[in-house]
Amino acid sequence: MKTMKTHMSIVFSSAAIFVVTAMAVFGRIQAATQPGEAIVALAQTGATDNADPAMIAKGRYLATAGDCIACHTAKGGRPFAGGLGLDSPIGQIYSTNITPDRRTGIGDYSYADFDNAIRRGIRKDGSSLYPAMPYVSYSKMRPSDVRALYAYFMHGVTPVSQPNTTEDIAWPLSLRWPLRFWRMAFSPEAEVNESSVSADPVTRGRYLVEGLAHCGACHTPRGVGFQELALTDDGRTFLSGSVIDGYVANNLREDQKDGIGKWTESDIVGFLKSGRISHSAAFGGMAEVVEDSTQHMTDADLKAIAAYLKTLAPKGASTPALQGNNAAGNALRAGTVHGNGELTFIDNCAACHRTSGSGYDSTFPKLALSSVVNADDPTSLIHIVLDGAQMPWTNAAPTHYSMPGFAGRLTDRDIADVLTFVRSSWGNHAALVSAGQVRKVRESLGLPGQPVLPQN
Repeated sequence: MKTMKTHMSIVFSSAAIFVVTAMAVFGRIQAATQPGEAIVALAQTGATDNADPAMIAKGRYLATAGDCIACHTAKGGRPFAGGLGLDSPIGQIYSTNITPDRRTGIGDYSYADFDNAIRRGIRKDGSSLYPAMPYVSYSKMRPSDVRALYAYFMHGVTPVSQPNTTEDIAWPLSLRWPLRFWRMAFSPEAEVNESSVSADPVTRGRYLVEGLAHCGACHTPRGVGFQELALTDDGRTFLSGSVIDGYVANNLREDQKDGIGKWTESDIVGFLKSGRISHSAAFGGMAEVVEDSTQHMTDADLKAIAAYLKTLAPKGASTPALQGNNAAGNALRAGTVHGNGELTFIDNCAACHRTSGSGYDSTFPKLALSSVVNADDPTSLIHIVLDGAQMPWTNAAPTHYSMPGFAGRLTDRDIADVLTFVRSSWGNHAALVSAGQVRKVRESLGLPGQPVLPQN
């Protein structure tokens, strides 16, 4: 679905992109940079300045569903006090303090200020936020939900006096004015319709996925301007998968091979609630999303998300579902294999994932017919083998399983061979993995070089 700590990849490398895109949408600038009359009226009435317990509780739930804490809390830091470093192609960005401290946080924000930041990407001083803040998705939130969030952050969050850290971006890339043009080109108008979400589960699921949960921020491919290529399901690009933070954010459409075509709605709910099901487990940023956010959502909302996702047509032409084939498992058990990939699997992988590739339910993930294994891009698999992975801690599944990294034990060739074996066994059907692909991921992660093998 999504990973909140990865939106910084939206940042841009050239002001020219924004100037060009702005020309096509210049007519929208005035309307998009001013809060609507209804929003101003709400702010003037003070409707969102109360400390109503029900409103605060609703805002707390919405903040959890939106996983605000993931980006706005540094490791070991106070909740929502910011300071988390976010890598971007142009330098380091730091999340801001969104506690109600009046000097260093957002304590002096009016509702209109808050709404402009959340749904329009405009700071209190009128400058633009980096799109690391997913305001493109939040633009779809109903005003009543934004008011609840405002009530929570003003009255339900402990103020923390912690100055914001200035981004470490060299001039002229540090200039924010080009972001104004990006907003005009790629960010929708903020929602004004309070009745846009019905009780229908699919409609509710669409509202959550496209808006507050901002799943597309990670799971939708991006264009040359680093914008999401689709913000809603008006084609087959939305949620069709993307590479972010060194992982493949999976295709969430109905594709049988590398999507969720074989997943039931119960599978999706179970995954979002526990971080693991019989045939898959959360890893990377998604593990954090489950741990911090989705496990705390109501069953009704999780079911709504599942119902909506199951309406998304496959991204590509319809293909037959993969069929299981245990010829590889039989050969491994018989000891008739001699290839480097097969032998590396026996020595390093079979104890947990089994020679059948079936793993152990909700403990060690299944490799046979896995959508992650069969993805066109093997980046996630390479990343996990090199650096290891951990399942999230959840109330539904509190046992914390992890996989060690093999960067210091296996060469790039070993990893390429074992992953090629995995991606072509037990009915899996995916392209081979090269040593060059492994080396590229190893370098991007800053992991040590290949181990030195003993000489015979």
